[in-house]
Amino acid sequence: MNINFLADKIRDFWRSLINSTWQLLLIGIILSLSLIFLSSCQGIRQKEDGVIHLTLWQAINPPANRDIFQKLVDKFNQTHPDIQVDSIFESEPQLPKLLTSVVANVPPDLLSFHPEYTGQFVELGAIRPLEDWLNKLPLKSDIRPNLLEEMQLGGHIWSVPMHTSNIGIFYRPKLFEAAGITEIPKTWEELRQVAKKLTIDRNGDRRPEQYGILLPLGKGGWTVFSWFPFLFGAEGEIVTNNRPNLTNAGAIAALKFWQGLIKDGSVLLSAPERGYEEDAFLTGRVAMQITGPWTLIMKSDVDHQVLPIPAGVKAATVTGTGNFFVMKTTPAREQAAFKFLEYVLSEEFQIEWSMGTGFLPVTFKSAQSKAYQQFINEKPVLKVFFEQMPVARSQPTIAGYSRISDSLGRAIEATLLGESPEKALKTAQERLEMIWDDK
Repeated sequence: MNINFLADKIRDFWRSLINSTWQLLLIGIILSLSLIFLSSCQGIRQKEDGVIHLTLWQAINPPANRDIFQKLVDKFNQTHPDIQVDSIFESEPQLPKLLTSVVANVPPDLLSFHPEYTGQFVELGAIRPLEDWLNKLPLKSDIRPNLLEEMQLGGHIWSVPMHTSNIGIFYRPKLFEAAGITEIPKTWEELRQVAKKLTIDRNGDRRPEQYGILLPLGKGGWTVFSWFPFLFGAEGEIVTNNRPNLTNAGAIAALKFWQGLIKDGSVLLSAPERGYEEDAFLTGRVAMQITGPWTLIMKSDVDHQVLPIPAGVKAATVTGTGNFFVMKTTPAREQAAFKFLEYVLSEEFQIEWSMGTGFLPVTFKSAQSKAYQQFINEKPVLKVFFEQMPVARSQPTIAGYSRISDSLGRAIEATLLGESPEKALKTAQERLEMIWDDK
């Protein structure tokens, strides 16, 4: 690939992610220094005779999960003496170093990253399509079908899932009981009524001491991610024919529902861009919070349970999946990387990883195994997420998704602060249409 073309692509990519001139300047300095370092390391991986050493970049957190992953990598290395995987922790964001490594022609062999960046990686020509390898394996039919959506783009398979999860609504059973609520809400309207009952103003100053639900304020990824289950539940989309489509009826309905909760006075808005924080839930300031099984609530002593996302037009949620990409290197290195991915999809890996971390298996065989079924039946909170997986969908993987997410996040934030959903989404759509063909 022509390096000038690649550099142009990287520059366009970062323009879509970063608006600050100072940030761009800083990244330019980092990239320049990194290029010098990476170029000096270019031949290191080729010095070992008879053994292929693969470099794997990951950002697994918390450290306890990282330790579990390392033990699994060690098992692979012990049983594959001709292939040795070196797992390297790269704290987020990994993108600057990753893009630098692509330009310097020394990328990692394997990358663990968010599948919604697939389109950008494809545009850069940085990753290898996987269908020629995966279509030959019985393993493909064992992967959950709804995970295939985020593995594919443009008729090709670009990644393999390591684990998956989804979003539900955590609630405080004691607060439900105190409010006289005996059944969990199963529809949007029921959720709205329950949120009202759980909102309590004890001293009459119109500032409740307890709110029904926390909603994430901000325009960042967490806000968008938390809203997706409601978009899907309203049969909404944000992409049609590979173009942004934010003004459809489903998107409007999902935003109206969130705005309706606010108009009821049932919502505590988070601090800006801090909607994932759990303090308000743990202290009883809110009775419900939208999040997933990775939350620290699961490890707290506070009473908690989780309910599936109540249905709009239909039941739905959003996947939170971690995927592996095979970077373009050499045929021998890519074939060795495939061997590791077969291991990742194996029962051995999936069961040990899922039981150790609380993520959900990506294959049916692992999920239905005796060991995992016994484990999940002893974890009632986790079981809710497990049983909700069939209705989970993924965020889009098209190139330019970061721009869509940014515009959509601005629309959600504007709606939470009082603007009409129709106007907020129309503004976001117009902004995207002005820049889309130049992305």
